[in-house]
Amino acid sequence: MEIPPFASFFMGGFECSTHRLSSNKRLDLIAATQHDKFVRQDYTRLKQMGVSTLRDGIRWHLIEQKPNRYDFSSVLPFIQAADELGMQVIWDLCHYGWPDGIDIFRPEFVRSFSRMSRAFAHFYQSETDAPLLVCPINEISFFAWAGGDAAQMGPFERGRSFELKTQLVRATIEGIEAIWDVIPDARIVTIDPLIHVVADPSRPEQRVNAEGYQIAQYQAWDMLEGSLWPQLGGNPKYLDILGVNFYPLNQWVFGGETIFPENPDYRPFRDMLQELYDRYQRPMFVAETGTEDKFRPQWFRYVTTEVLAAIQKRIPVDGICWYPILCHQGWENDRYCSNGFWGYADEKGHREVYEPLQEEWLRLQVIFTPYSR
Repeated sequence: MEIPPFASFFMGGFECSTHRLSSNKRLDLIAATQHDKFVRQDYTRLKQMGVSTLRDGIRWHLIEQKPNRYDFSSVLPFIQAADELGMQVIWDLCHYGWPDGIDIFRPEFVRSFSRMSRAFAHFYQSETDAPLLVCPINEISFFAWAGGDAAQMGPFERGRSFELKTQLVRATIEGIEAIWDVIPDARIVTIDPLIHVVADPSRPEQRVNAEGYQIAQYQAWDMLEGSLWPQLGGNPKYLDILGVNFYPLNQWVFGGETIFPENPDYRPFRDMLQELYDRYQRPMFVAETGTEDKFRPQWFRYVTTEVLAAIQKRIPVDGICWYPILCHQGWENDRYCSNGFWGYADEKGHREVYEPLQEEWLRLQVIFTPYSR
């Protein structure tokens, strides 16, 4: 059996979005949650919970405030904390945000992302001997929809999602090659949501559209491997580890309401993982899962049960990441999102834990011990 790529099966992910809103406000969730101020305490809390692998992000808009000039001082404390505590980090290089002054639809975006990725690899190599794991661009499919169709985040367009998706794929490929030029054995994680869409039974004419939407969830991965739009330069080598994001809202009726597990049209998560593995034959992990309020333990129990069933069917699922691990402010309205493991920090970095989720986490962690390396 192949050794899992991750140091722990259960993981925690730190919300690191940096995109602009329609108000032109730029988000910085790392700063908003004070994770940058208390990174050592945050990593220590995870380690005390038996977690050795985590997701975190760099903030491109801080790193490249002037074109082609890179300042990684905002990243250094995270690398140092991970080294000191023996934590394995999966680094997001672009979590929806990019520096001002770059048109994401122009070739310069691809070149800029490639140069920044190369600079990060050099910086990382100079600061640590730890193996590098990178997610170049987080959630290409969601990014393309939210920014290119729904106008919910930059670039605030409609009817351009496929165009944006191809551009993000180009940038991902160029970024991977730049990283591999510096660190040839860097592991690459490509992360996208898994969804399930059905037609309204009373409107069978929508079946084709629902099936098309369902299949479209694979477009970014297909482009990266070169089976779709090969002119982008895709190749199977760019699909290394697949990260899947799965939330309670990831299944719905086409043009209608969300489908929940009690609905007979709800598709078991294990079957979705099976379909993904059958399609690409790659190792995978649940890169994001979570929900809010009192439903957190129940949802975690559902996801872990489904993942265990998938593993028992010999589907290589190598980890589950609760995301986000810290409660945070809502993107649009600054409301308190009670979706994390820990709440806001006080002046000394202490965060109150949500005990029901902690209890469920510790109980389930024992079950998954055999699947950790």
